[in-house]
Amino acid sequence: MFRYISKIIRYWSLKNKNKSQDTAPGKVNNEPLSSDLKRNLEVIKGILRDSSDVTFHEFNFGHERKFKGALVFINSLTDKNEIHKNILQPLMYDVLLLKKDVSMDFSKIDTIGKNLISIAGTNKLTLLNDLLDHLLAGSTILLVDGSKEALAIECHKMESRSIEEPGTEAVVRGPREGFNENVNVSIALIRRKIKDPDLCVEKFKIGERTRTGVYIVYIKGVANPELIEEIRKRLSRIKVDAILESGYIEQFIEDAPYSIFPTVSNSEKPDKVVSKILEGRAAILVDGTPFVLVVPMLFIESFQSGEDYYSRPFLASIMRIVRFLSYIISTLGPAIYVALTVFHQELIPTQLLISIAAGRERVPFPAILEALLMIFTFDILREAGVRLPKAVGQTIGIVGALVLGQASVEAGLISPIMVIVVSSTAIASFAVPAQTDSGTILRYLFLALAGLAGGFGIIMGLLATLLHLASLRSFGTPYLWPIVPLNFTGLKDTFIRMPLWAMPKRSSVIVWNEKGSHRQSPGLAPSPYRKDSDGSK
Repeated sequence: MFRYISKIIRYWSLKNKNKSQDTAPGKVNNEPLSSDLKRNLEVIKGILRDSSDVTFHEFNFGHERKFKGALVFINSLTDKNEIHKNILQPLMYDVLLLKKDVSMDFSKIDTIGKNLISIAGTNKLTLLNDLLDHLLAGSTILLVDGSKEALAIECHKMESRSIEEPGTEAVVRGPREGFNENVNVSIALIRRKIKDPDLCVEKFKIGERTRTGVYIVYIKGVANPELIEEIRKRLSRIKVDAILESGYIEQFIEDAPYSIFPTVSNSEKPDKVVSKILEGRAAILVDGTPFVLVVPMLFIESFQSGEDYYSRPFLASIMRIVRFLSYIISTLGPAIYVALTVFHQELIPTQLLISIAAGRERVPFPAILEALLMIFTFDILREAGVRLPKAVGQTIGIVGALVLGQASVEAGLISPIMVIVVSSTAIASFAVPAQTDSGTILRYLFLALAGLAGGFGIIMGLLATLLHLASLRSFGTPYLWPIVPLNFTGLKDTFIRMPLWAMPKRSSVIVWNEKGSHRQSPGLAPSPYRKDSDGSK
């Protein structure tokens, strides 16, 4: 009885699921094109609701103008000069220069595409769905009376920004170029750096209404085939109305959606993305945004910069250690201050303790509430500075912090030492932009734990955070590699950066075979030029 009921429920659920898929937004019956030109145009006009920006241009062509054709295109997405020069002129005028004894059947799309259309990007279409996809993507559709096929001709006119330096990843030494919203330009920037025939680009269209182009870029033979297949599966199961930015894709493909730590990295810099592709990772580009996703991601990547590899290893190693310390200060600074002043005063030197007590003499709030108010005020100023126009935002950030901080201290609402602690925390939080989100959340969590249990609460919070980090995976890759699991070869590029010639192999956790593990020949360590007395080297 129960089995019969379960079968009935399963039947109706599958039926409703298929029905919902059939009536999905933007779904069009996948019917073939008709040989009647007028019928095809009526169907297209009906589907597009007679949109005013769609042009239907009917014309006659051939030796005696006996063939009927029509062009369908969207005004804002196509180049009209290209249409006139490379489509209409050959069909309506240049064909008259052919000898009359030249036998050409202009009712066949293949004949027109191979002999008259001078644009390289053409696709033969037989289904209405395919025709609409190409039309809405900016292609010009050529229909001929008597043919059940159509020709999609690429005459795109895509406006985009020029290649500029990204504002989120400024460098002192290194390339200044950055991706822009045109995905073709972004792919060209990658191909300009990787001139390898094994570089593969795979295209997906995601979004029932936006039909956004999403591209996977990787090097065949270096990237793990299982990784690429997993990316394909995760992208294929995304069924949404719209994809407007790569952040949409990130939220649908990440491994730990409830974690505060990102498991998918992003970047605007081609050199940074290219370096990760060369290590065996895969890049995901989304049309309409300059931010490129890269998977898998390691936690250590947040503290690395492309500039580390362009300069000598000594300064790069010091700056990397500075970034680690900055992240610790930004997350634990206020919490440690509260724990010391409230629970562990004996750990503070006497002179410093007297100074802190003197500064807090007039403050009416407990230390934890004082810290919360200051951190919350700083977050408000930072958000206001980002959302306002650039000139006004910078003024608000600087003047607001100075005026509020000075006025609060003079009014006795905040102690001077708290201003120093929160200011140091705020400055340190900008040293690791990739972990700004997690750092902000952890700052509040550790502050609450310190206010409740002092140093014990901070230690428990650290243990819970480390356990959570050790449990994370990014497309099957351990998030804390090479620390968990421990890998001595990977430690060469973790807390410090060894010289490039000392790192001949790629990350073993990402590379899937021994053949693709070598990035350079061994024994490339430079040696001084020596010349013996007899003239020999």
